[in-house]
Amino acid sequence: MKRTSINKLLLTSLIVLSACTLSGCGSKKEASTSDADTLTVLNYGKYIEPDVLSSFEKETGIKVNYEEYESPEEMYTKFTAGAIDYDLACTSEYMIERLIDEGYVKPIHYENIPHFSNIDQTYLDYSKAFDPENKYTIPYFFGTVGILYNKNMVDATKVHSWDILWDETYRDQIIMENSVRDSFIVPFKRLGYSVNTTDQSQMEEALDQLTAQKPLVYAYYVDESADEMIIEDAAMALVYSGEAAYAQDYNENLDYVVPDEGSNMWIDSWFIPKTCKNESGAEKFLDYLCWEDIAMQNFDYVYYATPNKAVYDALDPEIQENTTIFPTKETLDNCEMFTYLDNDATSRYNYLWKKLKSN
Repeated sequence: MKRTSINKLLLTSLIVLSACTLSGCGSKKEASTSDADTLTVLNYGKYIEPDVLSSFEKETGIKVNYEEYESPEEMYTKFTAGAIDYDLACTSEYMIERLIDEGYVKPIHYENIPHFSNIDQTYLDYSKAFDPENKYTIPYFFGTVGILYNKNMVDATKVHSWDILWDETYRDQIIMENSVRDSFIVPFKRLGYSVNTTDQSQMEEALDQLTAQKPLVYAYYVDESADEMIIEDAAMALVYSGEAAYAQDYNENLDYVVPDEGSNMWIDSWFIPKTCKNESGAEKFLDYLCWEDIAMQNFDYVYYATPNKAVYDALDPEIQENTTIFPTKETLDNCEMFTYLDNDATSRYNYLWKKLKSN
């Protein structure tokens, strides 16, 4: 569920390009030269500290061919196209659920990943929502969807309910996610429905609410939301928790809340695809990511909540207690994870989204 601000992308793009050149963002032909000496990895864009790739190569002698994508849907298309045999991939829980169901995922031999013991059991338990027996995945980062707001512009006593996103006081000061499922979280939870509902009447009711809200919306954004909030061009925004934490680092007037009606909890996890040609290398990479110092590097770079207990225990209490980054168990238990929707349900959602955006 990774999202990174445009400014942050610009600051890191040259670094990543350099790492990608050294590591070889390669083709299937390159990856197949020597399966034992290469590892082809698919991950969200800007979702790993570039030095981790080069240090892994030095540590193991395995060359990493690193591929990126922007959304789980793009990942699915790229993955299933068959042009590249991926050895390892990371994506969001509902897409992993789909890939498991369609037979694309191999069980992980956790005994070959000794540092897997650093992963907190709490997040393995949450992962059972899409990997019921914890057979296929290793959690990487997690978080929530909530409201990032400016304390000088918004009444903090009202921000604990999704209702505030329909408050006329904030006309043209509200940013929503330019994403069908993320934006539909808000009316669904406001109405007391599941974020995974496929009930046509509930979906239409949610659309009616988003349509009524639309005149109040400043913009529908993805990566730009944090930057807009930092420069105070809007009063509040629907964002991912990691994006909120990033924005708060640059503007002390910002705060983040998951409304009382509940929201979405997401988990991005690693898995080994059936296309894997270098399972031993994939296991070494997964173990490497679980090392405390390596996981700390990734946490510092991505700044989303890590499920690595060794990293969490080593953090300053101020960061541990930052509920934007590390939500309380009460908050997480009040959230739902997305589940995979079949093609018919996905088509219905997309139709309603186009209807909203075209009105």
